[in-house]
Amino acid sequence: VIPCVVSQWSAWSGCAEPCKTTYRVRTRHVIQEPKNGAEACPALEERAGCVEYWTRQGTECKQSLIPALITTGGFGKARKKRAAADGKDRAGYCVEFQLVAITPGCLHSHHSNTHWMRYLREGHTVCVECQHPALDSRSQHCSGDGTGSTKNQLLHWQAVGNPRCKGTWRRIHQLDTCSCPSVHSFLFI
Repeated sequence: VIPCVVSQWSAWSGCAEPCKTTYRVRTRHVIQEPKNGAEACPALEERAGCVEYWTRQGTECKQSLIPALITTGGFGKARKKRAAADGKDRAGYCVEFQLVAITPGCLHSHHSNTHWMRYLREGHTVCVECQHPALDSRSQHCSGDGTGSTKNQLLHWQAVGNPRCKGTWRRIHQLDTCSCPSVHSFLFI
């Protein structure tokens, strides 16, 4: 029996389309085909949700995205590297929210790039970081961060990459830095 051998994942692509909620892709290829009854090769492509705030011509998108769109905090490391390379790395901030309601769709995330959604639990406190490019240069805020909301107002959010994973939360307060455990650390898109 000769097993399937695949390459490492490529880097994530950019967003498929600018100025709208869409996806990014990473791929790998088969190095050796399986033979003599070996297991089939695993998936060769993965997709994850993303939003690009700049058009292909380099101008800023003019729309606001509501409800708040979030993804795993781990995506921020790659985004910070790109922003630093572009010379657009601005100081961000973090907002703590208490999760009030979550749709069952968050628990049924079967793709590896959506496993982070399983950490969303009603009653938990989460930190959501606002960083470039989601940080609007004029308002100095991220869309959906709850700035200006009244105390105890329910605000809506949606996980990028799984439209069935959404819910409500209450803004607790804004922080200069995020201090939540990594599994409860998220990012405005």
